[in-house]
Amino acid sequence: MDYNTSLPHMIIPEYGRNIQKMIDFAIAVENRDERNRVAQAIINVMGQLNPHLRDVTDFKHKLWDHIFIISDFKLDVDSPYPKPTRETFQTKPDRVFYPSNDIRYKHYGKTVERIITKAREYSEGDEKNALVEQIANLMKRSYLTWNRDSVNDEVILKQLTELSKGELKLADSSCLRSTQTFVPRPPNQSRDRDKKKPANGKQSSGGFRKDNANPGANPNNKFKRKF
Repeated sequence: MDYNTSLPHMIIPEYGRNIQKMIDFAIAVENRDERNRVAQAIINVMGQLNPHLRDVTDFKHKLWDHIFIISDFKLDVDSPYPKPTRETFQTKPDRVFYPSNDIRYKHYGKTVERIITKAREYSEGDEKNALVEQIANLMKRSYLTWNRDSVNDEVILKQLTELSKGELKLADSSCLRSTQTFVPRPPNQSRDRDKKKPANGKQSSGGFRKDNANPGANPNNKFKRKF
């Protein structure tokens, strides 16, 4: 009995050992035309084993790359796509540099700071005042995203002045919208309970009426007891 630990290493285990054996057989085929037919047949089997890859762009191209990788780039066949090399998959991608700028207040984010920086370039006037008002309300909305209980408007105005280095000030603090505008309160449950109560304020017991308790007591009852 052969154990997996004693068998050759599988380069792409997702395709299984049988596919790897087929590719090893294709490498040993001497006739090039026959080798091309065997490689095409293996490609068809690989596509059937992974039907979910059919929705991927360049599905066939991916399969041809895989067959060359599994063969350790030893398979010499006529591929409809450029044959990859070992260096193609060994080369590390370029490092992606992420912005490392410090954010003064995390709950506002970097976008709010950039908006404030841009607003500082505006000349004094109604347009700048309207923009400062929108920025202050945006800051309040962002603040309430992390703290839904309440927020003091003085905190928003203070932090706006701090982020703008004292250049942006809200002319009228009443321009800030109320907290309920950004965080609506849940519906009043007591009001919903009142809607469910009957008009007389009494809840039905769900039982039988008194005149139905004894069928023989009511002469007009069609279920009158017969003696």
